[in-house]
Amino acid sequence: MSTSPFVLGLQSSAKKYSLAINVGIHVPNASGNKVLNRSIWISESGEITGQYDKVHLFDYAAAGLRESDSVEAGKKVGGPVKTCVGNVGLLICFDLRFPTASLHLRSRNTQILTYPSAFTIPTGLLHWETLLRARAIETQSYVIAAAQVGSHNVKRESYGHSMVIDPLGRVVLDMGGAGDVEGEGSTLASGKLGIARIDLGKVREAREKMPLMART
Repeated sequence: MSTSPFVLGLQSSAKKYSLAINVGIHVPNASGNKVLNRSIWISESGEITGQYDKVHLFDYAAAGLRESDSVEAGKKVGGPVKTCVGNVGLLICFDLRFPTASLHLRSRNTQILTYPSAFTIPTGLLHWETLLRARAIETQSYVIAAAQVGSHNVKRESYGHSMVIDPLGRVVLDMGGAGDVEGEGSTLASGKLGIARIDLGKVREAREKMPLMART
C-alpha cells in the first residue's frame, strides 16, 4: 500500500488541497493468493490515519458472485478514526447488513459511519435505502455511503444511489442510480459530485434526547 501509485497520488492530492479522502483499495494478503478489501482514511495532511479490512464478504449464489474466492476476510471491526469532521467508523458494502458492526463502532463514540459499496441492482432496489436508514437510526449517527453505479462487465451491474443519511434516518443526499430516469440496467456512465453538510450538533442532540446506549 505504501508504494501504490494510486494511494500515493491521493495522499499528495489530499495534502495539496487540504482535503480528507476515504477510499477503497485492494491489498495483497500475506500469502499473495488473495487480496484484502480495505477502506482507508487519508487525512487533510496526506497521512493514512485509519484503515479497515472488510469482515463480511459477499457470497451471493443467486447472482453467481463469491467475493471469498478472491478476497480474504478482515479479522475485526476496530474503533473510529479521529478526523477533521468527527469520529468516523469505516465499514464496507455487505457489512451494512450486520448491525453488530455499526453498533460496536457506536459504542466507541463513532459519529459518522462510511459504507463505500457496490450493491447489485436487485438487492439495491429492495434494501439499500432501508438498510442505510436503519444503521443511522440505531446508532444515531450520520451514514455516508458512496456507491458504484452502472455496468462493471457483462455479468455485473451496480445499483448506485450514493447517499448521506442524518442521525434521525432522514435522507440528506441521494445521487441517483439504476431505476431512475435512465432506466433500470442503464450504464449510467457519467460521474457526479455530491455535497452534504455534516452537523455533529444533530448527533449530540439525537443521543441526548433518546440515550439508547444507556439502555443496552
